[in-house]
Amino acid sequence: MKPILTLLSAALLLAVAPLRADLVLKPNDVVAICGDSITEQKQYSVFMEDYCLMCQPVEGLRIIQFGWGGEQASGFQARVNSDILPFKPTVVTTCYGMNDGGYKAMEQATGQFYQQHLQEAIDQLKAGGVKTIILGSPGCVDTVTFHNPDHAPVSPLAGVYNQTLDALRGIARDLAQKDGLGFADVHTPMMDAMAKAKAAYGGSYAFSGGDGVHPGPNGHLVMAYAFLKALGCDGAIGTITVDLGAGNAEGTPGQKIVSCKNGTIEVESTRYPFCFQGSPDKPEQTTASVLNFFPFNADLNRYLLVVKGLKGSKAKVTWGSETKEFSVADLAKGINLAAEFLVNPFCDQFHKVDAAVQTQQAQETTLVKMFLHYLPTFKTMAPNSTAELDKAAADGMAQEKNLFTAAAAMVVPVHHTIKIEPEP
Repeated sequence: MKPILTLLSAALLLAVAPLRADLVLKPNDVVAICGDSITEQKQYSVFMEDYCLMCQPVEGLRIIQFGWGGEQASGFQARVNSDILPFKPTVVTTCYGMNDGGYKAMEQATGQFYQQHLQEAIDQLKAGGVKTIILGSPGCVDTVTFHNPDHAPVSPLAGVYNQTLDALRGIARDLAQKDGLGFADVHTPMMDAMAKAKAAYGGSYAFSGGDGVHPGPNGHLVMAYAFLKALGCDGAIGTITVDLGAGNAEGTPGQKIVSCKNGTIEVESTRYPFCFQGSPDKPEQTTASVLNFFPFNADLNRYLLVVKGLKGSKAKVTWGSETKEFSVADLAKGINLAAEFLVNPFCDQFHKVDAAVQTQQAQETTLVKMFLHYLPTFKTMAPNSTAELDKAAADGMAQEKNLFTAAAAMVVPVHHTIKIEPEP
C-alpha cells in the first residue's frame, strides 16, 4: 500500500493549484452524491469524481455515491442517519424529484410533501455535521421516448411531466435560497441541450432512452455539468504558452514543460482535460454527441494552447495522432485543445481511471443498499453478534476507501508532445 500512497501524494502535490475562494470543495472533503435510480446509474456521479480526481483536483478529496432506485425525498430523509452520516461527509449533493412528481401533472400536495421531506433531510444533514449542501433539481424526461412507468397512476405527455419537474425545480431552488444552501439547476440545461440536440439530429435522438426517464451518458454529462458548476469548478484545467520567437514555453500548475525546441513542446501533465466517448457527428447516446449543445468545454474544460511569435496567417498543430490547422490570430488568443482534439494523449489513462471509479462506486452501492442500510435490523436479529456486525461494516467501509485510493493512484503524469508548424 505504501507505494500507492506515495504515488498519490506526489501526483497531488504536482496537480493541485491554489484554491479559489469561490470553490466549494476544500482539502480532505468527503462528498456524498445522493439521489434516486438516476444517481444509482453511477454515471453523472462517476463523471463528477473523474473531474475532481483528474481535471481540477483538490488535495485529499473523496467522493462516495449513495443512489437508491425509486427513491423520493421522503425515502432519502429516512435513511440519512443509517446510510449517509456514517461516512462523515462534509459535502452532500442531492438529486430528487423525478419520482416525487408521481409521473403526473403537478399538484399542490405533491409540492408540499417534496418540500417537507427535503427540509427534514437538510436539518438531519446539518445536525450530522455536513457543512455544505447542494440541492439539485430533478432533470427532465425525454420528449420522445418517455412513457408511463409501471407504478405511475397517470401517463401524461412528456411536456406535462416536464412542467411538473420544473415546478419541483423551483421548490428546490427556493428552499436552497431560504436555507443558504447551494443549488444545482439540473432541469434547465438538460431541457435546453435536449431541445437543441433533437433539432440538430432529429426527434428520435435519445436523450433518455428506454423509459425516457433514465438518461444515457449524454444526459448524465449535462447533469454532471450542473453539479460541478454548483460546486464552483471554473474549468481552468491548464494553459501552455509557447513563444516561438524566444524558443521557450511555460505551463500553469499541473503542466510541466519538459522541453521546447523548434516548435515541439514536450509536456508532463498531472491535471488532465476531461475526455469523451463517441463522436460529435453521430446521433448516439455518447458524451461527445451532446458537446455542441451545451458549454461543457467552454465552462469546465479549458486546456489552452497559446502561441506567440508565429509568422504568416496559419499554422498546423499536431497533438497525439491528430493534426489540425488554425489561424495565427486564434493561436495567439489561445485554442482549447480539449475541444479541438477529442482524441488526444490523455484519453487512454482517463478512461482507465474512469473504469476504476466505476468499480469503486459499484461497491459503494452494494455496501450501502445491502448491508449498512439494514445493519440496525441485523443487530436486532442477531443481538449477540453486534460486535462482529460492526466489524463487518468497518471492513466494508475500509474496502470502499481502498478502492477510492486505488482509483486516485491511477492519476499518474501523462507525457505528451505538441508540435507547431507555421504554414507558408
